[in-house]
Amino acid sequence: MIHYYNRNQIDITKYDTCIKKSINTRIYAYSWYLDIVADNWGSLVLNDYEAVMPLPWRSKYFIKYIYPPVWSQQLGVFSKKEISSKLVLQFIEAIPKKFKKITIQFNSGNNLNLFKTQKRINYVLSLNKSYEEIYKGFNKNRKRDLSKAKREGLIVRKNILPKDFLQFYLQSKKNLKLQSNQISTLKKLLSIEDTTVNIWGIKKESQLIACLIWIKEDRRITYLLPVANNEAKNTGLATLLVNTLIKQFSTSNFQLDFEGSMIEGVANFYKGFGAKKERYYNFLKYNFL
Repeated sequence: MIHYYNRNQIDITKYDTCIKKSINTRIYAYSWYLDIVADNWGSLVLNDYEAVMPLPWRSKYFIKYIYPPVWSQQLGVFSKKEISSKLVLQFIEAIPKKFKKITIQFNSGNNLNLFKTQKRINYVLSLNKSYEEIYKGFNKNRKRDLSKAKREGLIVRKNILPKDFLQFYLQSKKNLKLQSNQISTLKKLLSIEDTTVNIWGIKKESQLIACLIWIKEDRRITYLLPVANNEAKNTGLATLLVNTLIKQFSTSNFQLDFEGSMIEGVANFYKGFGAKKERYYNFLKYNFL
């Protein structure tokens, strides 16, 4: 049986164990992560936490709805066993009717062939080869930019302070402009004092010119938020940051998850490292009738 539990009713140890052991685990689904990024959340649970589907939700004008929180690209159903379309359907049908609008970005491990969805594109790079083998898969643009970056003689610093990143990010020209609540959520993520959330950057004359937030979990490195000024972009420093990450985790069981993109130029940048396309699914349903 599938049951819905509010956040305060969930057995967090069993829930997080299910996420950790899932064949399709994602950092976004852990309880501590949802506690930071979601306004509210509960979860559907199959039997004794054999499979779970977290449901972040909000309320507006007394209408409750399920939504994808910022910094959480893929949620959906998680299980250590193969997840069939039938099981996904059972979870969707078990969503409480009190949620009048449902928007879920199902992870790539969920089979949604039975549903009408909007397919979205992500790129992932397996790091289970030597750096030299992975480098062979770089295209000419990434190799050229890496050569330009090395000529600059700058190094990747692996201990950038959250306040320095935020100042640099907020002052930079960028396509993604954060709202105040998103900035608040980002500050909470950056306040985590362990090796899960990492901030790397490149400085020139003591000033940040390129930076990257990435998240480490058991089998996945998530490329969460990059930012670079025009000088850094023109001298290949964005490529240098990614290359340093690849080099550090090469010959490991990790995948580098680029978190996108549907934007052609950004997608080409990720593909340039030899990353492979991965589809996930945006599902929308209304419960007003």
